Amino acid sequence: QVQLVESGGGSVQAGGSLTLSCVVSGIRINDYGMNWYRQAPGKARELVASNAALGVSTYVDAVRGRFTISRDNAKKSVYLKMDRLQPEDTAVYYCHAVRLWKGQAYNYWGQGTQVTVSS
Repeated sequence: QVQLVESGGGSVQAGGSLTLSCVVSGIRINDYGMNWYRQAPGKARELVASNAALGVSTYVDAVRGRFTISRDNAKKSVYLKMDRLQPEDTAVYYCHAVRLWKGQAYNYWGQGTQVTVSS
């Protein structure tokens, strides 16, 4: 059974920092692209940061330069370091694993962790 468990969310004031963690079991994350999504109230879920299996990272414009995604394959963990947080970063953040293998897509999601940024 595949599980992704996020932690590290919480409430901070604008300008503060948080680091989210995602611990994965049941798959080898070495073979997977790992992503962080977020969903604010009343809005669609959006991709925030991606870390490809080969290590290339990409970010949505709104967080580039403030957020950093990283992974530790040995610990089967993915992280999202968030600096200079702003109220518009308030959302539930989800960890996501994806792999295309022999023509089939494998997608797994965590349960989410709440991040609240106050002004």
